[in-house]
Amino acid sequence: MNLVVQKYGGSSVATTERIKKIAQKVSEKNKSGYKVLIVVSAMGKTTDSLIKLAKEISETPDPRELDMLLSTGEQVSVSLLSMALQSIGLRSKSLNAFQAGIRTTGNFTEAKIVSFDQEKILTMMEELDALVITGFQGITEEGEMTTLGRGGSDTSAVALAAALGIDCEIYSDVAGIYTIDPRLYAAAKKVKYITYDEMLELAGLGAKVLHSRSVEIAKKFGIKLYCGSSFLDEEGSFVVDENIIIEQPVVTGCSIMENQTQVFIKNLPVDYSRIKDLFAKVATENLNVDMISIINMGTNLEVSFTIVQEKTKHINAALKKVLSDLEDWNAEFYSGFIKLSVVGIGMRSGIGVASSFFKALEKIPIRLVTTSEIAISCLIEEKYKHQAVDAIVKEFNL
Repeated sequence: MNLVVQKYGGSSVATTERIKKIAQKVSEKNKSGYKVLIVVSAMGKTTDSLIKLAKEISETPDPRELDMLLSTGEQVSVSLLSMALQSIGLRSKSLNAFQAGIRTTGNFTEAKIVSFDQEKILTMMEELDALVITGFQGITEEGEMTTLGRGGSDTSAVALAAALGIDCEIYSDVAGIYTIDPRLYAAAKKVKYITYDEMLELAGLGAKVLHSRSVEIAKKFGIKLYCGSSFLDEEGSFVVDENIIIEQPVVTGCSIMENQTQVFIKNLPVDYSRIKDLFAKVATENLNVDMISIINMGTNLEVSFTIVQEKTKHINAALKKVLSDLEDWNAEFYSGFIKLSVVGIGMRSGIGVASSFFKALEKIPIRLVTTSEIAISCLIEEKYKHQAVDAIVKEFNL
């Protein structure tokens, strides 16, 4: 029995006409000799609309009740797609998380998948051409409904492929993975192959093609990912192990993370345990910081890091709690920045990447720089975004 997982995002199933087209696409896969496990997101902007509804009732809705609400979106799309498949003669059923046996942790709105009921799914596939399963959701051991957070349907699809040891195809309104978001740079190149590590870096640095959790699972279990268009026939892109690629360009892609705020804390004592406490408190408040810089001025420390702009108020509150016994410290917040990054496994052996990076951006003021083995990132003012993207794309032939 040849099986494959296909995942369709919200834009792919936004209307009943699009759902019918997806059914035809599944039928073509079926005719090529595959039975298809389909993971589907909620239709269009349904999840956003449900969150808005919840906020009209309560500014801080109870996480359990919010998950109960959000999980309804996918049930609509899976049942409609299954109807569409049946209408063209395919044997199909739809399953929600409970029926599919998708077990998760109990972290409401941010749950993680623990297991699938593989035996039940495989038994059903013996009699079916297609099985349509809700993405983004799961059930705890206690029977509580949970959702998986941002990118949850990607995660559901790849986790299902990993559980069954089969390939996974991710379909959206984009025809593959590009060197940079085509909406930022229309002439961006589409890449045929990209490594797990590169995709992980790009996803973590703002690229919206795949969620990093799904790529982590694919890498861990060696699942080949294919990213393509729901509606175009052109070939998409493959996410694979780097050993498959004979020679990789030094820089594979560029990404942008917007709405960044730089936090600058001055006049801290030279006490690194205090710094440890500071970031421990930030972590317990579930706040994510980035681009950390610590400078020892001899008599005091200056600490800088970046956060997402809307978290400024929460960070300020956390700082006041940790540093309440100090008198001279002060924190300054500078908004209106973006984080621009270049990524490529070729950096491991390539020479002169940093030189080329700074050459491209020589006319743009840079606030912070961070690096990893396969990435260079910088913090710049938002007004320089298009100028910086244009310079980087030309410098690295993206």
